[in-house]
Amino acid sequence: MPTDKTADTAIFERRESEARSYCRNFPTVFTKANGSVMTAENGREYIDFLAGCSSLNYGHNDPDMKAALIDHISSDGIAHGLDMFTAEKAAFLDAFERLILKPRGMDYKVMMTGPTGTNAVEAAIKLARKVTDRRNVIAFTNAFHGMTMGALALTGNSGKRDGAGGGSLADVTHMPFENAMGDTDTLDYIEWALDNPSSGIDAPAAFIVEPVQGEGGLNAASKEWLQGIQRIARKHGALLIIDDIQAGIGRTGTYFSTEEYSIDPDMITQAKSFSGMGLPFAALLIKPEHDIWKPAEHNGTFRGNTHAFVTARVALEKFWADDTFQREVQRKGDYLRDRLQAIADMVPGATLKGRGMMRGVDVGSGELAGVICANCFENGLIIETSGAHDEVVKVLAALTTPDEIFTKGLDILEAAVRDATVNSQIAAE
Repeated sequence: MPTDKTADTAIFERRESEARSYCRNFPTVFTKANGSVMTAENGREYIDFLAGCSSLNYGHNDPDMKAALIDHISSDGIAHGLDMFTAEKAAFLDAFERLILKPRGMDYKVMMTGPTGTNAVEAAIKLARKVTDRRNVIAFTNAFHGMTMGALALTGNSGKRDGAGGGSLADVTHMPFENAMGDTDTLDYIEWALDNPSSGIDAPAAFIVEPVQGEGGLNAASKEWLQGIQRIARKHGALLIIDDIQAGIGRTGTYFSTEEYSIDPDMITQAKSFSGMGLPFAALLIKPEHDIWKPAEHNGTFRGNTHAFVTARVALEKFWADDTFQREVQRKGDYLRDRLQAIADMVPGATLKGRGMMRGVDVGSGELAGVICANCFENGLIIETSGAHDEVVKVLAALTTPDEIFTKGLDILEAAVRDATVNSQIAAE
């Protein structure tokens, strides 16, 4: 039998569903984590460039969030409150209003949804249809919005969609993301399709778009393209939903990924790092004029995680009270850009993808990207792939990663790319 510090790994194969995923690429048992380092049960340390798939933007077990949560629990603070009023919810909403919304001149209602990003997306498309009395939603190629049926209908990846087992994924029109059609201006195409009364496309209730497509290959929309999507949405009486679940909360260099893009979304989804500490917490930001829900018309047993309110408030007050953290993230983003460009230059045809601290290298094939990531893991770095063919080696390091650890992790990645490239060239010969 395993002790309290070891795990019987056979239990995973025997009892855990075949749906398990990340553990297949990182076949070790982790027992603790701090900052940007995870430790396995054998004592080996790994630099974490996955960060809970951007759920841990502030790193593992931030000491201030941890202390606040421990204090809340030890003092018998509310653990589960449905959507009742609590002191913790009031403190979080006050901090979010004071530190995030008001400094940016933003006015949104905060709707607590279920605990994950897909719940926020479901609420957004449901509300858009209610507001506009239309069904069709425009989503984009390579998009990923979640795994429940409504969010999955918005998702482009066939592997994810196949998981629906033939279930209906309807009432969505997929349009080409920026640069998805080579030199073709996709804004022109989208506008032509919606202006054409014989296109077969129903008037949309909403457009939903990721400013940087996290799972879709780190495709980053330009300011001009996003402004064009907003213009088309307004022209056709549709709402604009920004899915900022992975790209937001500092990941691209500002709290919201569109802050410097001069757009004004009707709704913004929030999840992943919203709690600050990896606790389940998702919400939908809604323009007040669109908040037409009846009481309990959209709810969920775990909407509003009180423990997450505690840690989220600390995260806001610690990292967003002024621009110090934002400037530090932008500095690291510039360093990451330069390092990854140098790495991309090592691989024939490779390209730099993404924005800010949400970047990667498209190495041209999923096979090569997989070899690189496996090599990284062998040498103490946790890193994953994204893209339609898993062809992008994707860096999602915590925004708080110390420079020394950040550099060491990128050194491991560079060495892995060099080894994989040399080996592939030898094999080709």
